[in-house]
Amino acid sequence: MHIVLGALGSVVTVLWLLHRLAEMGIDLGGLNPWLWRRRRKWRKKYETNPIFTLDRPLDVAGLLIAATAKVDGDISSEEKRAISSIFESEFHMSKRDAAGMLISSAYLFGKGDEVQEKLDAIMAPSLTSFTREQAESTISLMRQVAELDGTASENQTSLINEASSIFQRGMETQGKTGWG
Repeated sequence: MHIVLGALGSVVTVLWLLHRLAEMGIDLGGLNPWLWRRRRKWRKKYETNPIFTLDRPLDVAGLLIAATAKVDGDISSEEKRAISSIFESEFHMSKRDAAGMLISSAYLFGKGDEVQEKLDAIMAPSLTSFTREQAESTISLMRQVAELDGTASENQTSLINEASSIFQRGMETQGKTGWG
């Protein structure tokens, strides 16, 4: 009996000490591995650049089209009008939605470092969702935007070629037919 009372007294003492530590601001809940894992997962999701989480083909196509215009600097008003009209006609969007997509795509592009250096990682979440026709249409629209000011610049051509090769590899790994 004295052993049981000693064990219960020890448990109560430990619980009381933990309670007092918690009152002073020292929380030992951070030692919980499941809580730590959940917090780490949330922090990773929260701190990730949103450009790497685009999983809809429409969003990636909009980003690629806007990036084609913005890769050489700011987008001119003529390019903005042309891209908005492309979004309206090709993506069947309202004027307001097309303007919103252009703004969000330009914001996601940012300085352009990620788009130029990590295009594979940006396109990876949505690559399996693209059909051959959507991929061809996206490349065609990118070429159309690049040729608004005459001939495409070296940066624009490089971006278009890289996106085309990523689409090609994606279609081959999916077992879909190649570029027609």
